Amino acid sequence: MTGMIILKVAVAAPVYAIFDYLPPAEYDPERLIPGVRLRVPFGRGERCGVLLQVSDESQLQTNRLKRVREVLDDNALFGAEDIALLCWAADYYRYPLGEVCAAALPARLRQGSAAQKQGVPGWRLTELGSAQDPALLMRAPRQVALLQLLLRHPEGLSRQDIDLHCGSSAQLLRKLEQRGWLEQIDIQAVPGMRNPPAVEAGPTLNQDQQSAVDRITHGLSRFGAYLLDGVTGSGKTEVYLELLKQVVALGGQALVLVPEIGLTPQLSQRLRRRLQVSVAVLHSGLAEGERELVWQRARLGQARVVIGTRSTVFVPLPDLGLILVDEEHDLSFKQQDGFRYSARDVAVVRAQRCNCPVVLGSATPSLESLKNALDGRYKHLRLPERAGGATQPAIDLLDIRSTQLEAGVSGMLKRLIEAELGAGNQVLLFLNRRGYAPILTCHDCGWLAQCQRCDARMTIHLSDGQLSCHHCGAQYPVQKCCPECGGTALRALGQGTERLEEMLRGHYPNVGLARIDRDATRRKGSLERLLEEIKQGKHSLLLGTQMLAKGHHFPNVTLVGILDVDQALFGADFRAAERMAQLIVQVAGRAGRADKPGRVLIQTRHPEHPLLQTLLRSGYAAFAGASLAERRLALLPPYTFQALLRAEAHRREPALAFLEQSAALAAGFKLDSLALWGPVSAPMERRAGRYRFQLLAQSDKRSVLQGFLAEWIPLIAAMKSARRVRWSVDVDPQEML
Repeated sequence: MTGMIILKVAVAAPVYAIFDYLPPAEYDPERLIPGVRLRVPFGRGERCGVLLQVSDESQLQTNRLKRVREVLDDNALFGAEDIALLCWAADYYRYPLGEVCAAALPARLRQGSAAQKQGVPGWRLTELGSAQDPALLMRAPRQVALLQLLLRHPEGLSRQDIDLHCGSSAQLLRKLEQRGWLEQIDIQAVPGMRNPPAVEAGPTLNQDQQSAVDRITHGLSRFGAYLLDGVTGSGKTEVYLELLKQVVALGGQALVLVPEIGLTPQLSQRLRRRLQVSVAVLHSGLAEGERELVWQRARLGQARVVIGTRSTVFVPLPDLGLILVDEEHDLSFKQQDGFRYSARDVAVVRAQRCNCPVVLGSATPSLESLKNALDGRYKHLRLPERAGGATQPAIDLLDIRSTQLEAGVSGMLKRLIEAELGAGNQVLLFLNRRGYAPILTCHDCGWLAQCQRCDARMTIHLSDGQLSCHHCGAQYPVQKCCPECGGTALRALGQGTERLEEMLRGHYPNVGLARIDRDATRRKGSLERLLEEIKQGKHSLLLGTQMLAKGHHFPNVTLVGILDVDQALFGADFRAAERMAQLIVQVAGRAGRADKPGRVLIQTRHPEHPLLQTLLRSGYAAFAGASLAERRLALLPPYTFQALLRAEAHRREPALAFLEQSAALAAGFKLDSLALWGPVSAPMERRAGRYRFQLLAQSDKRSVLQGFLAEWIPLIAAMKSARRVRWSVDVDPQEML
């Protein structure tokens, strides 16, 4: 069929297809541009879709095509490059394009709501606030600074301007709003400060830092992938700041990806103070409306630097000139459900398509990135020394076999803690297990608290009085009596951060203590508050999970204790050793980052383990080299490429039958360089009430695997058994769970 206007639309639905529609009965042709949202009839209802192309051809007859109900936007939300990237991602990761497009939109926009008016959240003084005398608040200097700032700007200021002058101010603003001193406003045209604080000068870059900056800036106008491999404390952030300064000066935008929400406040503050540019921060902790406004500012080019977590890689940026991926090795960059993409890998493809540099930074680069550097695909830039003359911390193993522990802490570590606290230093204790204890058991009959929906034990959280499953989220009150024998001899076995905190508060009641884990930082702004208090020296004892392990600069930490690495030394996943090595190096890197020497003590019952010995004797680079050699011999990634087909159902039989039929379909392809393993049960077979199985496809050629998936997945989707299970495809899987 030709001669008509046909709209090719990606509809937010779990269908591997693009749909053809006719234009609305009455429409403005100038509004039918790729990248706008459309409200379209779909099944018995309506869906929001994204217009990909205007064509004059369709494989369907005119009478079978439905008309678009409404064009939702006057201007395209996605440019041609954005659409091309989304199409590539959907194709590579084998996910429905309509849902990929929806995932790239803020929540309200993907639901078809009208875009918010362009404004920026701001604050101003109320009459009550204007009547306050700052001289009466001298015991609250930050409140004084904020009141004086807003008194000079009665029209109000944006959050960005307030943060630029007063630092991270979210908690302070809410507190003064509750008093009735401040009110939120919408600043339509951001005036900016008439007298902004002076730009802070950064430290002089050392030779290695300057060399890295020079090599990258020399190629700012073209694509290049750079692996910035710098030891912890080597000043990678200073390299980032100098690069951002140059890109913004040239009129470009920059995208900075970080693995955790907790790393965004401190980085954004440093950027604003050093560059005084419009910085937008995007992550899941923002309210939907605020997230949408920030997304629009980035899309319109108003935000020159955009900092965000994983999904920010798809934010439209019309003047993109640089992409930075901090802690590129981090597992958080891989989406583990739904659209299972790697933000790090998408960032490299996006930079290539936009013809701009991408910098992947880490003290412990992933084996995939190291192999790309060895093969010449990435330029390998090294920062081998700590910045400012700081020395690497001394790392020691402490054999805790036959040693009595209290909440996981040995007597030797206690003595070292007391010595450092007595000297006025800070101590960091790392335990990658939140809650009070991982096991609740009956001493009389041996009963264990098991999750009723998973093949997992329940974790005790005494602060909530709950038994919690960390896999499905189920919660039950902590029992007082054994449900099997009725006995009261219930025991908590093992340690978590809550139990460690309880012990430390008992031993050091007069020492400031900060626990940082997911439970302690649930409330909005709590993480920023704790980090600021640590910086101010209010807490000398720091304890927490991997939230403390990366990116944070604690100059007064002189001792780091790693309490339990043994649980990860013998993991079933072939990546377990790599993850453990990265975690140890990252945690150890928090010690001795300024002029004070640091020490790291690793408690273990396996001091002879090869991983620990290699790290201590030769460092992460030697460990990574040995691991790459092992992967090559074992034909494992990054020397091969994998795709994992997962299936789950409320009963075992449907999930297994689906995967067996999928394997039978795959057998018909007869590809010599493709291997199929399974189906087998997942390492945790039952999770959230569903039985889970998986089938692994592997090839030594990415093109062979992708070609196979392109033909195999549509056949799988058409099988009747596919409707009886929940199934997914994970290309380049990072976890087998």
